[in-house]
Amino acid sequence: MNKACDVLVVGAGPVGLTLANLLGQQGVDVLVVEREHELIDYPRAVGIDDEALRAMQTAGLVDEVLPHTIPDQKIYMINGDGAILSEVNPTTREFGWPRRNGFVQPLVDRVLLAGLDRFPSAAVRFGAEVVDLTEEADGVVAALANGETVRARYVVAAEGGSSPTRKRLGISFEGETRPTDGIVIDVANDPIGTPHAVFGGDPARSYASIALPHGIRRWEFTLFEDEGEADVEDDAFVFGLLAPHVPDPSKLDIIRRRVYRHHARIAGRFRHGRIFLAGDAAHVMPVVGGQGWNSGIRDAFNLGWKLAAVVKGLSADGLLDTYETERLGHVTQMVAVSLRMAKEMTDHDPEKAAERDRIAAARTPEEREAQKRQVFKPQPRFDRGVVVHTPLPVSKSLPARDVPRLAGTIFPQPRATDADGAEMLLDDATGQGWRILAWNNDPTAFLSAERRAALDRLGARLVQVVPTAQLSWTRERAAAGVTVVGDLGGEPSLQAWFDARPVGAVILRPDHVIAAECLTQELDEVVARVLEAACAV
Repeated sequence: MNKACDVLVVGAGPVGLTLANLLGQQGVDVLVVEREHELIDYPRAVGIDDEALRAMQTAGLVDEVLPHTIPDQKIYMINGDGAILSEVNPTTREFGWPRRNGFVQPLVDRVLLAGLDRFPSAAVRFGAEVVDLTEEADGVVAALANGETVRARYVVAAEGGSSPTRKRLGISFEGETRPTDGIVIDVANDPIGTPHAVFGGDPARSYASIALPHGIRRWEFTLFEDEGEADVEDDAFVFGLLAPHVPDPSKLDIIRRRVYRHHARIAGRFRHGRIFLAGDAAHVMPVVGGQGWNSGIRDAFNLGWKLAAVVKGLSADGLLDTYETERLGHVTQMVAVSLRMAKEMTDHDPEKAAERDRIAAARTPEEREAQKRQVFKPQPRFDRGVVVHTPLPVSKSLPARDVPRLAGTIFPQPRATDADGAEMLLDDATGQGWRILAWNNDPTAFLSAERRAALDRLGARLVQVVPTAQLSWTRERAAAGVTVVGDLGGEPSLQAWFDARPVGAVILRPDHVIAAECLTQELDEVVARVLEAACAV
């Protein structure tokens, strides 16, 4: 049996499943094919961040994901003597969710798989291996191992770091692979019982000890060059690794033990005609930074709305070029940060470890606080792509301030109210998709009929943000098609955000990135530029 679809996703991992859910929401005909006969049941990632949780919120699955998380999970970086080198404990909620969360990946993957049942246009086939891809003028033909074919307008390869698609296309995968492996040991009935994670930079043997939801604990240990699979299967060897951590390793309820390899690599390109690479197929990074899984979700979030727009005829194909333009720079930063952290915590040279300890001990209170707030983690910031950079407004009605322009960054998500006064997160109050937020103004007053029609085609929401004190009055007088949102005040809040910025309106993309910011009187012109950047037709 041969099949046709709009988008073929190769790989039913978290990236492929997230992308399929986002496309299914938009009514895109999407098929996920997976060569295995079921979801992988062993945990790989152990941390989900606030950006990824916001993506789950957008996909309508965050309530099902949260039960499998440990919110606000602290990380302690310690040396061989147990002294704390640094603490990571960001507790703010810029994007509406905890910035660091432990989680059980297989259970979240199941949530993503079950989420596809909501959409008649989305399907998954297990035991279906893609063995060849042939690009044609208007699509791609995928040949399956069983002789069937699937014809799709676009293909997204999200089948892991060893991606056959990437190799088949001859795309480079530059970077480095560590000469030694690591071992993962997952244990039920956590014998430690504390909620945090510990990364031990012990020059004798580096390790990690991580609390996971549902009473699971993970240990990770570095293996040396003369150690391998045979040792991992030896109880005496494994118990020896765990002996410094628990009173009696022989009484542990070990779920699994696996060997893994440390990589830090990035594909030479993320697009080849109508075929895209996402997740580990496009980039892999050391686990210490906890950003491999999250970076893949960012790929899906960035690519999902763009594929939907092109498939539905709302944007030209050129929009899809911005996927690599926007994602490559941030992924490169994230791989570098993860690699630096991995080398710092897994260096087994006693002299280098001692120097690391001296540097950590000399940190100022301000530097320690910065580490705690996770300022080392680069936030996505797009200089090019679907983003319009406007000059700083000059007006005697504005204080003279040298503030950074925020186009190309992620818009915050404070709590707000809907038009009826019910309190909720901003994205739930405004609805998803393209949005124009105007502070205390009716955005329709600043948009031409031509621009309104173009925004209507995109399904954009026009949002009037007012203090809650004005909510009922504004709601009764709101223009047709305008969503009224009440600001709760305080910090953080929408009023605080606009108060700190020399702008009265902001244009948000479906992935919550600020496409542009401007004075309200400039809105029509700036919207036109954003539509052009989005290749809107």
